[in-house]
Amino acid sequence: MFHPTAKRLSRLALAVAACTSLAAWSAEIRVMCYQDGNECDVTKDLAKRFEAANKDVTVIVDTVPYKAITEQLPVQLGAGEGPDIARVTDLGGLNRFYLDITPYVKDAKYWEANFGKPLAWLRGSPADKGIYGLQSQLTITGPFVNKTLFDQAKVAMPGPKATWDDWVTATRAVAKATQTPFAMAWDRSGHRFAGPAISYGAKIFDASGNLVVDDGYKAISKKFVDWNKDGTMPKEVWGGTGGSSYRDAFEEFKNGRIVMYLSGSWQIKRMDSQIGKSFDWIVAPNPCGPAACTGIPGGAAFVALKRTKSPKEVGRFLDFMAQEAVYGEMIARTENLPAHSGVAAKGVTYNVGPASKAAMNTFVGEVGKLSPVAYDVQGYKLNRAIFLNTVTRLSQSIVGEMSTDDAMNRLVKDIDEAVKAAAK
Repeated sequence: MFHPTAKRLSRLALAVAACTSLAAWSAEIRVMCYQDGNECDVTKDLAKRFEAANKDVTVIVDTVPYKAITEQLPVQLGAGEGPDIARVTDLGGLNRFYLDITPYVKDAKYWEANFGKPLAWLRGSPADKGIYGLQSQLTITGPFVNKTLFDQAKVAMPGPKATWDDWVTATRAVAKATQTPFAMAWDRSGHRFAGPAISYGAKIFDASGNLVVDDGYKAISKKFVDWNKDGTMPKEVWGGTGGSSYRDAFEEFKNGRIVMYLSGSWQIKRMDSQIGKSFDWIVAPNPCGPAACTGIPGGAAFVALKRTKSPKEVGRFLDFMAQEAVYGEMIARTENLPAHSGVAAKGVTYNVGPASKAAMNTFVGEVGKLSPVAYDVQGYKLNRAIFLNTVTRLSQSIVGEMSTDDAMNRLVKDIDEAVKAAAK
C-alpha cells in the first residue's frame, strides 16, 4: 500500500523536478541601457510584449548613466563580464566583444535590406558580413539656437549657407544685446568636433586610410580654442574637467546662458520636455567651412555580446525589436530618426509639438548634406583614437597648459600610440 505521505512527497518531487526543468530552459537576458530621453523606458515596455510571446525568456533592462557605457562597460567586457546586450555609441570600437546573431535571426536578408550602413558600422572590417546588433536610432549632429534671444536682440539669423564665422558674429551680437553670458557652446566630444573639422577641410584619413591631423583639423582647432579663450564659449564645458570625459552643454542652453548649442538630434526630446515654453528654440542647418557644411551621423545600437550564455535568446529578442512594426513604434515613441529604411520610407508619425517636428525635419534634411568623410569616420573602428584624444589635448590648450600647436603635435603622437596599442 502506498502511504499518503509518500504520495505527497512524490507529487512534491515531481513539482520540484518540473520547476528545475523549467529553470533549465528559461533564459534571463540583461540589457545595459542609457537614455537621452525615454529610450530605456520604451525598451522595457516592448520587452514585456516580447516576454508575453516568449515565455522561456526574461528580459531585464538596466538603465545606467551614459558614463557607465563609455567608461565601465569596456572594462567589464575586457574582464569577460558585463550584460548580454548593451546600448552603445562606440559602434565599431567594441567590435571584438560582439556576438554575430546571424544564425539566430529569421531572415538575415531583411536586416541587410533595411539597416544597410549601420550594420557596417558594427563590423570589424569590410569583409565582415556579421549582424552584431540593432541600430536603435540614427542621429545627426547639428546646432540648436535660442530663437527668442535672436528676436529680442533684433539680430538677423544667418541663412542656410552661413559659415561658422557668420554664426559666431551673429551669436556674439545677440549675447551682447541680451546680456547672455556666452554666444555658443559645443558638447565636450570629439564626435561633435568632427563635423566642423570636416567642414574646414579635415580629411581625417590619409591616402592609406590612416588617421591624420591635417591643416583643416588644425585650422578649426585654433578657432575653437580662441573662441573658448575670448569668452565666445564657456570655458567650463571643455576646460572644467580633465581627460577625455564627455560633457554636454544642455544645461547651459536650457538655462538661457548660451545662444547657440552644437549637439545633435538625440536632444530633441529633452528640449521639448525640459525647456517647454521657457523660450523658442530651433535647429539650424550645420554651418559651413571652406570644404563642407556637414554634421556627423551616428546613434546608438543594441549590440549582442559574446559573453552571453543565451545567444539564441539574445538573437531572438533583437530580431523582435528589428521588425518593422515594433521598430517603427520604438522610433515614434522615443522621437528619434529611424535607421530602418522601410520605416523611413513609410514615414514616422511623431506625437510632438511644432518645435520638435520642425527640428526633426531639419535634421532629416541634413542627412543628404553629410560628407562621405563623416560616414567614414563614424564607421571607423578606431575613431575614438582621434575623438577622445582631441578632447584631452584641446582642453589642455583651452586652460593654458599648452599652445594649440603643441596640442596638435601631441594629438598626432596620441593617435599613433592608440592605433599601435589597438593592433597588439
